[in-house]
Amino acid sequence: MTTHAARMKNPAMVLPDAMKGIQTIYKAMYQGGVPHQIMELVHLRASQINGCSACVFAGVTSAKKAGETDERLHAVAAWREAPFFSAEERAALELTEEATRIADRSGQAVPDAVWDAAADHFTEEQLSAIILMIGLTNFFNRINATIQEPAGATWS
Repeated sequence: MTTHAARMKNPAMVLPDAMKGIQTIYKAMYQGGVPHQIMELVHLRASQINGCSACVFAGVTSAKKAGETDERLHAVAAWREAPFFSAEERAALELTEEATRIADRSGQAVPDAVWDAAADHFTEEQLSAIILMIGLTNFFNRINATIQEPAGATWS
């Protein structure tokens, strides 16, 4: 396994006010009433799609701390075919995929059917938390890919 150093410190750590704002969003997001495990699945799936090894590594670690099993974590990338996920989790994962892959299609970014399925399972507050998790995960995926943050790195 080849390890390397990131190109630079994480920009959110270089500019301290950036991290303050991010922490405020995270705090609000986790007050949205979505089960912690679903939030972790959302984070992990977006990070897998974006190929962010640092976020996948951190996501698996965090999900395990939240009580996720290895069996389910190994199946997140193939959640449609795996029998381990509830309808609620599937709706969150599908919303995650559509909102993360918005550049893959023209027109409606998140199809009505995907939105309606998520809205059947989650309140407006919960949807807000999930959407913020998707957005922040994509935000950090792009930062980490740009600076080549290695998996397992700690911010300093």
